[in-house]
Amino acid sequence: MALIVQKYGGTSVGDLDKIRNVAGRIAKTYDQGNNVVVILSAMGGVTDKLIDTAEKITEFPDKREMDVLLATGEQTTVALMAITLKSMGYKAHSILGHQAEVLTDNQAGKARILSIGATRIRKLLAHKQIVIVAGFQGADSKGHITTLGRGGSDTSAVAVASAIEADQCEIYTDVDGVYTADPNICSRARKLDKISYDEMLEMASLGAKVLQIRSVEFAMKYNVPIHVRSSFNEEEGTMVVNEDANMEKVIVSSVTHNKNEARITLLKIPDEPGIASKILSPISEAGIIVDIIIQNTRSGNMTDLTFTVSKTDFKAAMQISKQTASQINAGEVVGDENIAKISVIGVGMRSHSGVAAKMFATLAAENINILLISTSEIRISCIIEEKYTELAVRSLHTAFDLDEKK
Repeated sequence: MALIVQKYGGTSVGDLDKIRNVAGRIAKTYDQGNNVVVILSAMGGVTDKLIDTAEKITEFPDKREMDVLLATGEQTTVALMAITLKSMGYKAHSILGHQAEVLTDNQAGKARILSIGATRIRKLLAHKQIVIVAGFQGADSKGHITTLGRGGSDTSAVAVASAIEADQCEIYTDVDGVYTADPNICSRARKLDKISYDEMLEMASLGAKVLQIRSVEFAMKYNVPIHVRSSFNEEEGTMVVNEDANMEKVIVSSVTHNKNEARITLLKIPDEPGIASKILSPISEAGIIVDIIIQNTRSGNMTDLTFTVSKTDFKAAMQISKQTASQINAGEVVGDENIAKISVIGVGMRSHSGVAAKMFATLAAENINILLISTSEIRISCIIEEKYTELAVRSLHTAFDLDEKK
């Protein structure tokens, strides 16, 4: 008998027929003699509808109240799943994030998990209940409902799996594993049998929508193996595990893209010590994550500073940047939402040279201009015009010999 955590995303529970299908999978796992804890997202499209509704009231809804509002999506799903399983004759019990003792910080909309008590989960398991937990949510030390940000149910699942020392953490989604590129835009993308935590961490941070980045961080920190698989078939998916020697033989394992990028540039700022801190600190204090940062020196003791943020944070970041620009006597603040980030990833890059040169040459051959460049030990990223995204992905996928052989 194993203790298994299963997480199902919004597309997997998008309507009642899909909920019944997932209930059948859960029941099958339970009937095999396993203890089962299920983490659910909101039904597909529900979170976006709730956001749209709030933004019809005001452009910048109160963040605390948005957490209260958005948490209702998962609450609906877990209740419907428990009702479905009970109608099938199974003992099931739904609980919300705070009932599962998911303690977070107080960063509304982007809360981070501090701890999971899991006492209630263990008690329910002891009574042979199938435990259905609302993902994406928790509560801070004052009891306020918090949400974990987009994809937060993945983090909930891995964190719960770690807290209850589960034998497996299965992430069910609408794809049947992790691919070398997005198969929706690259028809020759291949499913990977396994991938390292480090590679998956880079992929998650660079636009791959299979797993949320913090879920991978949790898995790597607590050594929780993740099985990414489809909720619509019985095929084996991709295991996310510790790195092994064979993984280093592959120079590039995947090509990712992210269209949720925006660029902000402050022109003609004083070139003096501490200027970058003056610009970026207010951005950080607003809970906005800055990605790539580039500074270009001008003549006359002036400089330009460019950085990227997510499109969802673009309006707020622009507003803050314009306020800062007036305080430091900078010139114009310009923004661009029509950009994308293209990345090549692989642990084999640590021991092989020439990857950057090959990437740049491939993009140049397609007449794709590189706007910004960022690197890590196992990743090279380029900011390009958004309209070239699909061409760039397919070209790089072929150049690094990732195409499925047909």
